This record gives sequence, C-alpha cells and structure tokens, in this order.
Amino acid sequence: MSQNLVIVESPSKAGTIRKYLGNEYQVLSTVGHIRDLPRTQLGVDLKDNFKPLYVTIPGKKKNVEALREAARKATQVFVATDPDREGEAIGWHVTRILKNLNKPIHRVMFYEITKNGVLEGMRNATDLDMNLVNAQQARRIIDRLVGFKVSPFLWRVLYSGLSAGRVQSIALRLICERQEEIDKFEPQEYWTIKAEVETDRKQSLEAELVKVDGKKTLIHTESTALDIRHELKEEKYSVAKVDKKRVRRNPHAPFTTSTLQQAAFQKLGFTTKRTMTLAQQLYEGVTLANGETTGLITYMRTDSTRVADSAIDVARSHISSTFGSKYVPAKGRHFGKTQAKIQDAHEAIRPANPALTPDEAKSSLTGPQAKLYDLIWRRFVASQMAVAVFDQSTVYIKAGTRFDLRASGSDIVFDGYRKVYFENVEEQESHLPSDITAGELLNLLHVDADQHFTKPPTPFTESSLVKVLDKEGIGRPSTYANIISVVQARNYVQSVKRKLFPTELGKVTNKLLVQNFSELVNTTFTREMETQLDKVEEGSLTYVEIVKEFWSHLEKWLAESSKSYSDIKKSLQLDSGEVCEKCGKPMVIKWSKNGQFLACTGFPTCRNARPLDAPKTAEAGEEEHSGDQGVCEECNSPLVLRDGRYGQFYACSTYPKCKFTKPFNILMPCPKPDCKGDISPRRSKRGRIFYGCTKYPVCDFVSWDPPISHTCPACESPYMVAKSTKKKGDYALCPKCKHEVSVNETTSS
Repeated sequence: MSQNLVIVESPSKAGTIRKYLGNEYQVLSTVGHIRDLPRTQLGVDLKDNFKPLYVTIPGKKKNVEALREAARKATQVFVATDPDREGEAIGWHVTRILKNLNKPIHRVMFYEITKNGVLEGMRNATDLDMNLVNAQQARRIIDRLVGFKVSPFLWRVLYSGLSAGRVQSIALRLICERQEEIDKFEPQEYWTIKAEVETDRKQSLEAELVKVDGKKTLIHTESTALDIRHELKEEKYSVAKVDKKRVRRNPHAPFTTSTLQQAAFQKLGFTTKRTMTLAQQLYEGVTLANGETTGLITYMRTDSTRVADSAIDVARSHISSTFGSKYVPAKGRHFGKTQAKIQDAHEAIRPANPALTPDEAKSSLTGPQAKLYDLIWRRFVASQMAVAVFDQSTVYIKAGTRFDLRASGSDIVFDGYRKVYFENVEEQESHLPSDITAGELLNLLHVDADQHFTKPPTPFTESSLVKVLDKEGIGRPSTYANIISVVQARNYVQSVKRKLFPTELGKVTNKLLVQNFSELVNTTFTREMETQLDKVEEGSLTYVEIVKEFWSHLEKWLAESSKSYSDIKKSLQLDSGEVCEKCGKPMVIKWSKNGQFLACTGFPTCRNARPLDAPKTAEAGEEEHSGDQGVCEECNSPLVLRDGRYGQFYACSTYPKCKFTKPFNILMPCPKPDCKGDISPRRSKRGRIFYGCTKYPVCDFVSWDPPISHTCPACESPYMVAKSTKKKGDYALCPKCKHEVSVNETTSS
C-alpha cells in the first residue's frame, strides 16, 4: 500500500506527528539542514547575481538518500518543517533533492504539535512561500560574505582562525562599550536622610527628605548631611498633605521569544540557549502520564502576542472554575502590536492546552522542562485574568519651615492576575498608616543620614542583552540564543556569575572592527538590514537587490581596510617597557593564537620573542630568576607565569624538557577527602567556565559555581558555592543541603 510522506526536521517531532496521522502516512525527519553553502569556500558567485552554490552537508548523505527513497514510493509529499523562514528554507532544500521524482509536494505548517494542530495543518496544505525562502537565503548569503571577507582581515592583523559575524559583532560591540563605560565610571558621593516618625496612635512610618527651602535635596558631603540631620532633630513634624489614589495594573502579554528568554533567565537562571532547547522539546511533544503524546506549547519562535480565541476561552473557563468568577474579566483580553517590526506570523508562546496545569504535566517532564512549562502556563493564564488593584498613598511631611519629607506606600485591594504570576521588578506592598490625616502632629523617633555612591552601569547579562537586541531590532529573537553562544564559543566574551564580560581578545577584535568596519557594526545599519529582509519576505524587494546593495558597501569597506595592514598591526602593539636581552632594542606586546606575547622590534634581524610574563634568558654572569612563582613539582626548576589560550598559567622554566604546568588562579584546596589537588577555573569544550580539581582524572570534583572554602553551618559540608541573583545579591549556597548564608558570613570566618 502506497503511503503519503510527511517530512519534518526533528526526529522527536516526527515521532509525535506519526501517532496522529496513522498508517497512511510515513513521517521522516531531515535532522536539521540537509544542504548549505560549502564550508571551505565562499559558495557565492559574485559575478552571477550572487547565485549560491549549495552542497549536501557532510554526514547528511544517508538522510538525503532515505528521503528520496521514501518519496519515490509515496503518492504525495508533505513538507512540514517549522513555520518560519528557516523552516521554509529547509523545506525548499527538500524540494530541490526531490525535484526529479515528479511527485506532488505540499507545504503544511504546524503551529502546535497536538492532534488538532496537526490535522488542521494537513487540511490547509499549501505551497512553499518563496518570499520566505528568499529572505532566509539573503540573510545566509550576506552573513557568508561577512564571514569569508571580513574574517581574513582579522587573520592578517591578529592571527588566523578568528571569525567575524554580522550580528554577533554588534553584540560584541555592545558588551565592549558597556565595559568601557564601567571602566571609565567615577563614583560620586551622595547622602540621603530619613526620619522615622509616629502618630499619636503609635503607628510609625519612615519618610525621606526631598526638599530643603523648597529646592530638591542634593547632599554631596558628610558635613552637610550631619548639619541637616542635627537641624532635623530639633524640628517639629506635621502632616502637610495626604494623597491617595486607586491604581489598576494590567497583566503582561503572553510570552514572545525574547520575553521568554528574559524571564527564564531572571526567574529560572536558564541561559538563552537552554531556554530555546527546552522550549523546542515542549513544542515537539512529550508523552503524558495517560499515554498521550502531544506538544505542550505553541511554536516558540515568534515576536507576536496574538492569541487564538479558542485558547482564550479555555483559559477563561479554567480561571473561573479554579479561582472564581471575580478573577475573570468581562471579556477576553487581546494584545495588539507594540512595535511596527513585529511580523505577527504566529501566535504568542502559550500552552497548547491551557487546561493542562503544570501540576498535571509535572510527572511527565524533566525538572527543567517542568519549570519552563510552569512559567509559560502562568504567564499565559495570568494574561487572561482580572486586573490587580492597589491603593497608593503618599504622605507629605513638614519639619519646621525649611524641610519637606515624603513617604510612599501601597496596599493591595485585589490581587487579580498576581494570584498566578507577577514580575519580581513590580512594586511590592509597603504599608502606611491608613488613618493618617493632614494637619496631625507627628513624634520624631530618630533621624538617619546614610552615605551612598553612584554606581556604574551593570555588565550585560544574557537577559539584558536580549532586551537591548530586541529593542534595537538587531537580528531576530530566534537568533539571540545563537548570537550569545557564538561570542562565548569564540572566546570574545566570558560569562562570570551570569554577567557577560569581554575578554582581551574580544576587546581588541571589537576595536579592529569598529575602527575599520564602523558602518558594518553599526546598530542603525544592522536594523535597516533587518527591515530590508522583511521586505524580501513581503515580496516588495528581491534578495538579489539587497545582497547587491550590501556587497557594494562591503567592497568599499574592504578596500579601505586593506590599505594599511601594517599600520593597523602596529597600532595594536603595546610598549612593554622592556628591552631585548639579545640586541637591546625595545620589546613590544603583540598578538598570536596563544594570546599576547613579547617580541623584539628588531625583527626580522632579531627574532627574540617569548610569552608575556616569561623570564628573560639569563646573560653571562646574570642570575636567572622566576620571582616567587614557586618550583616545579617534577624537576624542582623555577616556575614561570605564562599566557595561554585560556588565560595565565604556571609552567616549568625548562620547557620543553619538562612539561609540568599548574593553574594560575587557585580558589581553594579540593574538598574531596584525601585529595591533595586544588580547585581552579577551567573551560569546557563549548567555552563555559567551570571549576575542577587539578588532579583530574584521578579526582572528578567539578562545579559550575565558584567553590568557597567555608563549612556549611547546617550540614557541615566542607565547602559552599558562590551565587548571585538580582533579588538576593551575592550569597553562598551549600550544594548538599541548599542552606544559604550571606557573603559577610563566609568572609568573616
């Protein structure tokens, strides 16, 4: 019996869909892309309208043969790749490998992998949208031009192996510029003064000084603060005015890709990459406790907040039956476009079946999957709940005739959507005496003057970087996870305590790109490029037109940058303050694939070079030294500090005769019993920092968080780990019993 063939890109997605369609359909997967531009050559014909040369991806030949064989036997073929540009492009490549078979090929789109969603998609089969294909093709070709034409510039100036990406370079620039702001920041001292007062009914409140002699309070010195504090102690206090108003807060819209990434990072501590991986799993389907296999959320790559009426009806019914009718607004809530660039091709990210609660799904999910589903479910259900109502109060207090103070508070009247979900950044309740009135006298309890310093901008986190990328229209939300992963994998950026910092390599790479390709790594130019790609998708521009225009710009930038490679290289050299021990000429700091190193300016006559911080070669009569680095544990020769690909490390001075090394940065002795190793930072294959024992593989101690040599007061674990969140700040956590202590407790012991 002949079958219809359905082709998707994910094996797990294929397994879920197969159960819905029955024996008349065979469902196979491409396992991602099957064709792409060749890895080792440009693959774009610059003289023939930028015609791309596509080849089968290495390792995918068997997949292609299996798809062709199945299609040869099928009556008709349905291409059911993801409903976006990337999925449309994969589907188009599938049609290219099947074109000689002369089989009817249809395009179907599944916005949710549920039985209804799949059957609905099959009923509405259509043709491939070549505008979507061409938009993705234009992006791929432009990114290839940047990668293959700009990267060699970095090779000539720094060293081979570096790479430049069109959108990743913008992200790197943002991170570097934020770090420059932090480095240049000079804190300014200021003081705040607060007075605690109470009514005759012994109800206290704290008010802050806001005006002196009718002018806004600006206190910069301790002497001024203490003078004002002294005067305030002598004044009489009374209530000048009380303002009260009722405030209604609307719930947030359901998640888009970027808002999901931000919330998952802030609330769950998930990286953008992990969030998208988990969301993909929830979309493609899981097997529930009742044996049903189904997708749990709608498609997770979207910038729309639109929601289907049927989903709104289910949510409203659940809210009414669970929380009561007062939590259901008069009509379903619809969220309109907030930005002109929103494509609105898909719904918001929501539960495929809002009636399936997180508690009911939990037993069928992994821990991380359950947490993400809970977050998505709560945000969506809350979006259809009644508004939250607060009473906000502001009390204006007069101290004598010169000083004005103010106290603010809010009391929740009705929790509404907050019953299910609210952001950490939202204002929490803070109570003021409800019966306080204008004109009544207040008794002063005490006055405090507190010193503060202005704070520098905070380093980017993945969440805050995604927010800026989304706001600036750089890339698309579906690309953010890859952008952030790539800049870290290339060692341009490091994540430390969930904050993103540029490495020295990242800083110098950014400097080169900004100085020589300033328009390419300009946010305005990149944003306009996204608009052009949208026009290709809409059909108002061809992909050849925008690629041709981009290439005209890039050609000019490349020509200008190639005029002075030697001058650019010299501009990156730093004076070391040392002279060559062989010829007496100055030594400068240069770059190589292993990091920075010292080289003689007499090159090529003098070829003296050595790793940064390595010792000079001893001259006759001169004593060789290594500072206080210690001695080699294998041959007792002095150790020297060297600069490697992953940072500084100690090495035996007799290298290559002796190849002993040890980490430069040692945090603490290994806490495992009878282990004599030390714990130091290391880097995983994907570029993520972790902490392991120097005696590996004999000792397998490993931690993603920095260990602290502090005994847990609750369970007496020999170590704790450093943690940091926006809400709690810096603290220490016991990895065994999860007990928490403040940083002060660990440093004072």
